[in-house]
Amino acid sequence: MKIGILQAGHAPPAMIEARGDYTQMYSEMLDQDTFTYQTWSVVDMEFPAGPEDADGWLISGSKHGAYEDHPFIPPLEQLIRDISASNRPLVGVCFGHQIIAQALGGTVEKFDGGWSVGQQNYDINGENMQLNAWHQDQVTTLPEGAKRVGSSDFCENAMLYYEGKALTIQPHPEFDARSIDALLTTKAKGIVPEDLQSVARDRLALPDHNAIMGARLAHFFKTKSLT
Repeated sequence: MKIGILQAGHAPPAMIEARGDYTQMYSEMLDQDTFTYQTWSVVDMEFPAGPEDADGWLISGSKHGAYEDHPFIPPLEQLIRDISASNRPLVGVCFGHQIIAQALGGTVEKFDGGWSVGQQNYDINGENMQLNAWHQDQVTTLPEGAKRVGSSDFCENAMLYYEGKALTIQPHPEFDARSIDALLTTKAKGIVPEDLQSVARDRLALPDHNAIMGARLAHFFKTKSLT
């Protein structure tokens, strides 16, 4: 099964050094020998010809806001709608979670409650899971057909399921402690409050549920279902 990765942003060099590029991070997250991958840097206006270029699609995180005026946003939204219409499975992570919701009629906003950084506790279908976050924007209005299947105290709409079409998640199951450490070192200064940075550093050594979430996303790619 070929997974098309739609790269919506550029990872900082420190993260690439620690974790590899987007293809490596997502292939490790999914941990499936049955998948092959091709990445299109949509943030640089590199797009596939259409949904038929892959069997399933994954949209990455990004420093950009889904609601911002960037050249790649409108064609990416149209591609999302085309993928949805094609019935190919679609997964979104962080920005990907947000842009899918927006493209299908939902609302994304800069959350006035500030940032979520580092490991957080999520309720995923009634199960507690520890996953890493790095965001301020949130999906605030669900599009038609979206069902909330995950949340946290900070982020109400942390995971959404579009039956038979898409599964999207606000935190980053591809980010491990090395990823968060790299972001804290290179991206947080002057942006993320120091108290949040301190808490995130204190949580770097804690275990996470990345492998479990990665397996669930892989299962969705194969079956287009949650179970």
